[in-house]
Amino acid sequence: MLKAVGLAEIERIFAVTDALGISREALVIPLRTEHPGRIRKLGGAKLEIVVEREADFDQWLSRLAAEIRAVWPAPPPG
Repeated sequence: MLKAVGLAEIERIFAVTDALGISREALVIPLRTEHPGRIRKLGGAKLEIVVEREADFDQWLSRLAAEIRAVWPAPPPG
């Protein structure tokens, strides 16, 4: 159980979002975990990523790209 998101977890989340072409400026990652966690679009072209408290972080991270794709459009090519 992960109670707080630290720099190590944020860097691993950035690895996923960078690969998807999402600017780090568009991300809101609260430092407190929640159950359930969530991925959602916020106003102002922001994406909120709340880490799931009850799941193993590695397992949660393995599903992150698919969950982001479900709510966040792919960037335009080029």
